Amino acid sequence: MVWDQLKSSSFQVNEEMIETLFGCSTSSAVPKETGKQNPVVPSPKMENRVLDPKKSQNIAISLRALNVTKEEVCEALLEGNAESLGVELLETLLKMAPSKEEEIKLKQHKDDSPVKLGPAENFLKAVLEIPFAFKRVEAILYIANFDSEISYLKKAFETIEAACEELRSCRLFLKLLEAVLKTGNRMNVGTYRGDAHAFKLDSLLKLADIKGTDGETTLLHFVVQEIIRAEGSRLSSTKTQDNTLRVDLECKKLGLKVVAGLGGELGNIKKAAAMDSEVLSSYVSKLACGIGKITDILRLNNSSKQFQEAMSEFLKKAEDEIIEVQARESVALSLVKEITEYFHGNSAKEEAHPFRIFMVVRDFLSILDRVCKEVGKANERSFASSVCQFPVPVNPTLPPLFPKINKATIPESSDDESSSSSS
Repeated sequence: MVWDQLKSSSFQVNEEMIETLFGCSTSSAVPKETGKQNPVVPSPKMENRVLDPKKSQNIAISLRALNVTKEEVCEALLEGNAESLGVELLETLLKMAPSKEEEIKLKQHKDDSPVKLGPAENFLKAVLEIPFAFKRVEAILYIANFDSEISYLKKAFETIEAACEELRSCRLFLKLLEAVLKTGNRMNVGTYRGDAHAFKLDSLLKLADIKGTDGETTLLHFVVQEIIRAEGSRLSSTKTQDNTLRVDLECKKLGLKVVAGLGGELGNIKKAAAMDSEVLSSYVSKLACGIGKITDILRLNNSSKQFQEAMSEFLKKAEDEIIEVQARESVALSLVKEITEYFHGNSAKEEAHPFRIFMVVRDFLSILDRVCKEVGKANERSFASSVCQFPVPVNPTLPPLFPKINKATIPESSDDESSSSSS
């Protein structure tokens, strides 16, 4: 068997690490049976496991991984120094917090007791000697996270404001809405929907589901083709009538590049669509409530002068920052409400999610990107097919080899006709 192939000396395990991690002791191994059974002798080194074994093991592992001493932790907690501890260590310390019963047992344990504490219990006992140690941990963790959370919220609200401005001022998006509205009215002429003045942006998501008589071309394909033609003509500087098929294709490429770039123009809308207004508001509230943790611990009057100075200095800065973030939140949410009403009118009140308008536009941009790729391929195929039907000389400036045959087979108006048929 495979086990017969293993060499007993080829691999050595770290027995000390096994003992630390899993509580296995080599001294507790069952001795081989002999004729005479030896009496069980208690280990001279006995440990008092105050904590749950699994919790004690996890704390011991964390302390090894973080490579920090109890002296360093206690000094930082006494001084209120967030930088020396770091977020990861502070979060780990909070998870180590003992229950009330465990705390009492640890505080009652005497150093001269014959039963010694384990590494995890010994660490917690040292930390608990600091007044309100874990309240300090909470306060210092709040300070350590404060700048990054403030920065995140400011950036989020800036993104929302930019998204509202993009949606309101994007020329191409407004042109697309106009094209959809006019196309819809033309299709619904003679019905009660045939003279619409507006539509909800949700309707944009349905354009790719409305197919033409060929079963492939959708209403969105048609609208994109029309905008591509208009944008290409606007940007094209070519006035020559030579080889109109190629000129038409180049015009369409220019227009397609513009339409396909709409997602880039509305980049902040995509970012805003991934946000949740309730989550952002909860972050702001959490930051505001966190100030209370600082003020509460300062009222206890059991802190060193250095700790109180560190907390007081932070409070001055933090209160101003929170007021600014709350103001930005109010402005951003007001702008979202305004832009929703700008596009949806009174029906904006029916929106269950304040940022839904961004989500709709983001989903539409994804569909539009796919359709643009399909339209680009279709235009290339159409051009290739037209070229096969009407060969073009390699160098149009050179005279044809057989002018009489060319004139007989290709009328002068054929270029215009083929151009109009391909469009």
